[in-house]
Amino acid sequence: MIKNIFAVEKKPKTGLMAVEWIMMAYTLFTTIFILVTWVRLSHPTDMLWFRAQAVILTLALWGVYRLYPSKLTTLFRVSGQLLLLSWWYPDTYELNRIFPNLDHVFAGYEQSLFGFQPALEFCQSWSHPIISELLSMGYVSYYPLFVGITIFYFLWRYEHFERTAFIVVGSFFLFYLIFIFLPVAGPQFYFKVVGVEQIAQGIFPNIGNYFDTIQFDVHNRDFILPIPGWEDGWMYKALVIAHDAGERPTAAFPSSHVGVATIVMWLAWETKNRKLFFVFLPFAVLLFFGTFYIQAHYAIDAIAGLFFGTLFYFLLKWGYNLHSI
Repeated sequence: MIKNIFAVEKKPKTGLMAVEWIMMAYTLFTTIFILVTWVRLSHPTDMLWFRAQAVILTLALWGVYRLYPSKLTTLFRVSGQLLLLSWWYPDTYELNRIFPNLDHVFAGYEQSLFGFQPALEFCQSWSHPIISELLSMGYVSYYPLFVGITIFYFLWRYEHFERTAFIVVGSFFLFYLIFIFLPVAGPQFYFKVVGVEQIAQGIFPNIGNYFDTIQFDVHNRDFILPIPGWEDGWMYKALVIAHDAGERPTAAFPSSHVGVATIVMWLAWETKNRKLFFVFLPFAVLLFFGTFYIQAHYAIDAIAGLFFGTLFYFLLKWGYNLHSI
């Protein structure tokens, strides 16, 4: 297996991979959007410079592959796109906040559907340290899940590795497009702004362009509700570190955590390796409930994540097959 990873390919691919093309398409679309909305953005020059760097990195990794075409350098190219996702996500907030916030609408839907706010009630009713640790672990497992399935395909299903990378990375970009044009911050931010007391009484004020009028600091806890859970737990501490690394008041509906986890489960099922599927399944279930337990999402965000994850899986699978014809 190791020899195969390092072996030079006899018929190397000449152009960009599908996963790189979808990044280029997202870059082009958002670049045009930045130019159109330039005067309303806080850091448009920095945003364009990041896009230039993303393109340069992609072309540089393609150049490395052309010099030494192998599975290893193919993995470098895919890894580059996975790493860039951590920069693309905060970028959605810069575009998202120029639109009026819609949390009052979604909190209202939540209240109509359940008669209460699960993001408030769940963590209070199920506050046991073991439950806290399990759900925190589920939420943190988001990163190992999509990286793990990508690595599995690289090592044991390489003939479908490029398609898997395209589906995983492509799904993130589709979620990011929704986040840009559907500005929902989530309970942890919205409840903090309007007050938990009002939320508990079923009062959901419209905060309009609030997030475009403040200087948001990801490290300032005054902007966010305390994360519920057992504060001395290892998984809770890991959750706080992951959360504080890049969370922004954006990306609530639908839950990309649940959506990507759903895609991972479809990919795991497709391997026909049932051990892999059932190893991943408990983490995906815990992640689903963890999203609104820690107040990052409304329950309807998690439910919508299941739908959009399934939709994007089949849509991107079809798109890749069409691209490969």
